[in-house]
Amino acid sequence: MPLVSMNEFLPKAKANKFAVGQFNMNNLEFAQAITEAAMEEKSPFIFGVSEGALKYMGMEYTVAIAEAAAKKSGLPIALHLDHGSSFEVAMKCIRAGFSSVMFDGSHYGLEENIALTKEVVKAARAMGVSVEGELGTIGGVEDDISVDEEHASLAKPEEAIRFYEETGVDCLAIAVGTAHGMYKGEPKIHYDIIQKVTDAIPVPVVLHGGSGVPDEAIRLSIAAGVGKINVNTENQVACTNAIREVLAANGSVYDPRKYLTPARNAMKAVVQEKIRLFGSSNQA
Repeated sequence: MPLVSMNEFLPKAKANKFAVGQFNMNNLEFAQAITEAAMEEKSPFIFGVSEGALKYMGMEYTVAIAEAAAKKSGLPIALHLDHGSSFEVAMKCIRAGFSSVMFDGSHYGLEENIALTKEVVKAARAMGVSVEGELGTIGGVEDDISVDEEHASLAKPEEAIRFYEETGVDCLAIAVGTAHGMYKGEPKIHYDIIQKVTDAIPVPVVLHGGSGVPDEAIRLSIAAGVGKINVNTENQVACTNAIREVLAANGSVYDPRKYLTPARNAMKAVVQEKIRLFGSSNQA
């Protein structure tokens, strides 16, 4: 099965009150773990690829791995640029074979964010590629982007509704109290913002910073209208902890397969748990 746009499953997710997971791909083992978990759960999913991960893996390898996963699994899989910083980066990914892109103009003023996002939507739609936009500022650290708590800002529902109406994005990430990375305390999610926005627009809201959010908060977010949830840090932590355990038990290990196999299995367990929590099992 070829890679698909997020429109193959996000409308169904919103209509049926489940969420599709975006699990970031950082190397082959991440891709294998995510795909194997989704195959067992019969779930659609999204490979998220940040610009930092793209730089690390290379465009050709990234697309080839995703295409191989789609072919092997037979699942609806979107290959999605995560937090794309410019029109040029988005177009480069689309030309290379990405089936979905995010343009993150949240650091611009509302007018400029709308104008720039509209350009990406217009070009992507002509290629059958889905687009995610973002409004408000999500705190935490992702790749080289760091936003402290003081400068994180919640999205305003009326601005989010206007943003959708003027851009026509296929899903909308809004800042509602989550953050990238792991939490020091429990996040305070503003479900009222999610509800107001999703009641007014036909596309789902995206929850960034899904790692470490309590299960009940995830369920309430989905009930309020979240249809896409991003997870990366929990997989990174699971991967690293598994590798540390192997090397701590036997410091003479030098074959990468000896520690990457447990790492892959640990990530697979995380992804499988998230898919079940999100309610996307058997929705492929």
